[in-house]
Amino acid sequence: MASINQKSYPDSLPNFRNLGVILRILVIVNVIGFIAAMLRSPTWFGVIQEFTEIAVITQPILLINLLLLYGLYKPLSRLSYAVGIFMVFVLELILATVMYWFSGMASDNLEAGMIFRYWVLCLTVTGVLLAYFNLRSRALSPAFTEARLQALQSRIRPHFLFNCINAVLSLIRADPKRAEHALEDMADLFRVLMADNRQLSPLQQEIKLCRQYLQLEQLRLGERLKVEWHIDNLPSDALIPPLVLQPLLENAVYHGIEPIVGTGIININIYKSRDEVHLVLRNPFQAEGKHHSGNKMALNNIRERLALHFDAESRLENRVSDGVYQVHIIIPFVTTV
Repeated sequence: MASINQKSYPDSLPNFRNLGVILRILVIVNVIGFIAAMLRSPTWFGVIQEFTEIAVITQPILLINLLLLYGLYKPLSRLSYAVGIFMVFVLELILATVMYWFSGMASDNLEAGMIFRYWVLCLTVTGVLLAYFNLRSRALSPAFTEARLQALQSRIRPHFLFNCINAVLSLIRADPKRAEHALEDMADLFRVLMADNRQLSPLQQEIKLCRQYLQLEQLRLGERLKVEWHIDNLPSDALIPPLVLQPLLENAVYHGIEPIVGTGIININIYKSRDEVHLVLRNPFQAEGKHHSGNKMALNNIRERLALHFDAESRLENRVSDGVYQVHIIIPFVTTV
């Protein structure tokens, strides 16, 4: 039987419309230029002069490149990875050639060998950048962190499963309809957990999954668990990485509700502000509780998946204030992949 670990995250071009990707390109190209300047001059004053001369040539090409890739990202992203890489190299060669002719005509100095230097420099830098983004994507991909992702998913702990089954058994005679709904929720929940959750999915789907999970927890916790939803401004067409909110709710139940005596409230607030989607979750916090050591695994896994999909445009913040633990996730508003 094939293992799910054999599945690898598909290679894809970097999102040339992502602020983090653009900043990384700017930094890497300038670092390469600075290293080249250091190799060409033995003194710091000479390095600055060389770097300035390199920047005069590279910066206009770099900025035009970024604008071109920004505009062509959608059609490029629809191509296979190999074809997309080839098209990027072709675009870079064309742009380098055009810039060479313009600079040569402006200075009235068209050297036959200079065009090859432009091409070699352009192909080398482009290759370095594409290799870097590919390695980074693999390092952050669910395939690389699958062990941690599986550990995260296994937070549907055996005692949760057994308690749900016992709760369903107790309902079969007293309330068979509710027992049937509970079994359907369990089936849906585990179907999602076992699926290949590597692409963005509708926010509404995540909300539905969370409601099903909380309904199952309500079977065993009863009035001890109270959930407050604030989703009047929910961007229903937004896409988010799957299994972002549900593991946080599971942590909220396990670390926030189970250790306390009496009723505990989980507050969920999801809204859109400008071009960002905010997911805010609050639950009770007890410093002396025994369960809090497990929070970091879920948070670290979610951070990695947010970085994979949104790079620097996403944030995850967590804090404790006045006996309340809060997790605040901010991601860009995306409706199409």
